[in-house]
Amino acid sequence: MPVKLNSTGGGSVTLTTPSTATDYTATFPAVTGNVVTTGSTAAVTPAMLTQPLTQATSQASTSGTSIDFTGIPSWVKRITVMFNGVSTGGTSIKQIQLGDSGGFETTGYLGTGVQLTDAQSVNAATITTGFGIRSALAADTLNGAVVITNLTNNTWVAQGALTDSSRGAGYLVGGAKALSDVLTQVRITTVNGTDAFDAGSINILYE
Repeated sequence: MPVKLNSTGGGSVTLTTPSTATDYTATFPAVTGNVVTTGSTAAVTPAMLTQPLTQATSQASTSGTSIDFTGIPSWVKRITVMFNGVSTGGTSIKQIQLGDSGGFETTGYLGTGVQLTDAQSVNAATITTGFGIRSALAADTLNGAVVITNLTNNTWVAQGALTDSSRGAGYLVGGAKALSDVLTQVRITTVNGTDAFDAGSINILYE
């Protein structure tokens, strides 16, 4: 059954149930002043009805002390940071930092990174400089994802799980961070900020 929505010109926009799973058909009235004269039809795809899931360009994490993803649109409400065989040459804990128009924020994170190796070995660290991944060996190789979701306004929460293919460890990530402005960028780095990446790749999805 068609659904009619009011238009500003006094007519209506009719959304017709799609014959396929891909498109809706919308009929828009043509308006002269406040008078509807004729109508026209246009295809409305599902991507037009909501913001799309967008994949950034994957970056090699084989050098440098940080991997940055910038230019994140203001409408984004969820970001997934994905790790594939990521390691560094040092022992500093890895972390994810959020940024806005004022740059990357390096304080005020609420959360804990947990490392699981077996039932007798659970290591946790409270980290306030980012969303911490409790990986602290140069040989560690991270695989997995951390999801960062908008709670309200400029406050974001994180949750994630990763594995270490070099020694069978697992990592849990959780936390919250209130930014001073709209989120525009994400950085993957280490707590000391000087350990260099030496393997793998990192990418993000946002929606």
